[in-house]
Amino acid sequence: MSDTDKKTVKKSAANPAFMKAVKPSEALAKIVGTAPLPRTEITKKLWEYIKQHNLQDVKNKRNINADENLRAVFDGKDQVSMFEMTRLVNKHLS
Repeated sequence: MSDTDKKTVKKSAANPAFMKAVKPSEALAKIVGTAPLPRTEITKKLWEYIKQHNLQDVKNKRNINADENLRAVFDGKDQVSMFEMTRLVNKHLS
């Protein structure tokens, strides 16, 4: 990378909205805990839970199979996509 190219590369700043601590709902707290956390940490804990309990679909890794705890967060659905999961989890944050 030349010096000219280095000048045009900008560091992306962290979005303050993602760093603000949010409180999980009672259903989500069963998975990530009751303490207010930034959205990034909630997502991280959610993925830890999914991997720990082998809930990622074997055939299509983009889908998450819900257990009893996740079903409460996923509006009663047995399976959701990663993208749908984000939208559903946001409903459980305040």
